[in-house]
Amino acid sequence: MQAAQVRPVRATPIPSLTDALRAMESLLLSGGQRTARRNAWTAVLEDRRRAKDRVEAQHVLEAAADRTL
Repeated sequence: MQAAQVRPVRATPIPSLTDALRAMESLLLSGGQRTARRNAWTAVLEDRRRAKDRVEAQHVLEAAADRTL
């Protein structure tokens, strides 16, 4: 009796949530809309970063002003 052939199992990585969302996005949106959406989100993140930097700078300036008084 012959042993059954064993085929190697190809290890495919499990898609992340981000990969799944991008796949859904590509199905639902055309290329231009997808690019516009990503650009808009990048702009939102950049605005948030600048706002955080502005608040930190304001705190530093207020602390420096308090020391000189």
